[in-house]
Amino acid sequence: MTPQVGIYLKEGESIEAALRRFKRDCANAGIMSEIKRREYFEKPSVIKKKAVEAAKRKRDKKKRLFAKKDKL
Repeated sequence: MTPQVGIYLKEGESIEAALRRFKRDCANAGIMSEIKRREYFEKPSVIKKKAVEAAKRKRDKKKRLFAKKDKL
């Protein structure tokens, strides 16, 4: 569940500044990324498959990084 984001208009603050502050709070809370993630249903098997592939990419990247350090 995503946290609710709300702002109060400060005294003398323009609507544009408040809107920028609201957008920044939404980005920090991760609301837009959560909406994009939930836009389409993904089966649990697909989610697990993506996680395994991401872990493999991360592991391979670390291997390459340490291989470069060993050559130096």
